Amino acid sequence: MRIAIVGAGGVGGYLGGLLARAGHEVALIARGEHLRAIRERGLSVKSVHGDFVVRPALVTERPSEIDACDLLVFAVKTYDTDGAARASKPLVGPSTTVLPFQNGVDAAARLAPHFGAERVIQGVAWIVASIAEPGVIRQESQVRHFVIGEMDEPPTERLAAIRDALASSGCSVEIAPDITRVLWMKLLFIASIAALTSMTRSTVGRILAVPEAGEMLRRAMEEVDAVARAKGIALEGGAAETGMGFAAMLEPTATSSMARDVAAGRRSEYDALCGAVVRAGKETGVPTPIHEFCWTCLKAMEPA
Repeated sequence: MRIAIVGAGGVGGYLGGLLARAGHEVALIARGEHLRAIRERGLSVKSVHGDFVVRPALVTERPSEIDACDLLVFAVKTYDTDGAARASKPLVGPSTTVLPFQNGVDAAARLAPHFGAERVIQGVAWIVASIAEPGVIRQESQVRHFVIGEMDEPPTERLAAIRDALASSGCSVEIAPDITRVLWMKLLFIASIAALTSMTRSTVGRILAVPEAGEMLRRAMEEVDAVARAKGIALEGGAAETGMGFAAMLEPTATSSMARDVAAGRRSEYDALCGAVVRAGKETGVPTPIHEFCWTCLKAMEPA
């Protein structure tokens, strides 16, 4: 399959490297020192599942250099979505499917106006990966699970072909009949973890070790559960308990990509995560005091 990865950071770089190693024709869209390092030395992956180096078919910062592909994977930060989508128009042909693996719950809805809703499906990635240094991806989680689904209709034949292509990477891949529920379940976990690790500048292990902080994390997850249910999205019973259980399974030193961005003074995805909870709470009349507090503080901390 001809696959283009827009955003060769942690998730995009890791998935793109695996797919290239599996024999797919992969084009990575990257920039800066990361781009130069991959061109010179290939993409190096340091993973708990095994290290490897691969040279994708093409690495570029200009989507116009790539012909239309079968699958266009979006893995850019949420605040870069619209700009990246406009630049990626040359990658889309009559048979291209657009698949975002981004944080938040509205990635597909944001991409649909750029490419047409009929081309866009939705994806959820459960994985811990980041750029360790230019040209090097570090993947740290035993879990490397991807879920895909149609936006507003039952599973289709194209999902099966994309699932098989992604599964050839060695990751587990699932087709969800209700991808919206999966998106909100991940938001429950990632928005709450990101909010608390960013605000405390601490690790997941330290948060769980402090009873008051652990209780605040639980309440943040309960806010997302309440908002989702008010929107008619039925998460699994005990969703907050499930989220807390998953947090307890992480390495004690684990943090979040948003916390790392905030600590480094970079732009963060606070609005796609905490902001999504706050907006949905206002829409449904459900109070979200923890997420609203974190969203407000993080907004004030964003670089000018």
